[in-house]
Amino acid sequence: MITTALELPGYRIVRSLGVVRGIVVRSRSVFGTIGASLQTLVGGDITLFTNLCERTRQDAFLRMEDQAQAIGANAVIAFRYDANEVMQGVTEVLAYGTAVVVEAIPTDGV
Repeated sequence: MITTALELPGYRIVRSLGVVRGIVVRSRSVFGTIGASLQTLVGGDITLFTNLCERTRQDAFLRMEDQAQAIGANAVIAFRYDANEVMQGVTEVLAYGTAVVVEAIPTDGV
């Protein structure tokens, strides 16, 4: 379970394991840049960059999730993304949050 919230409804946090993160650094290929430049001529969604960004965020997310599982977490709270340009055409995408162990709150038959 991964959430941007600070809690998970119906669960209580029993242990906090600290910050987990997934980092991906990607560059645009020459061909991708040329293709995206051509897409800007007709306007609209620049799908080459949209797809690259989506794949990069997904990869960072999965790396963060793997790190959380490796340290024994069954949830991540306060999840966020961040991105920084490392150099021209090279971007770092960071997915991070707090790894926690949660347990379901008993409902007492309700």
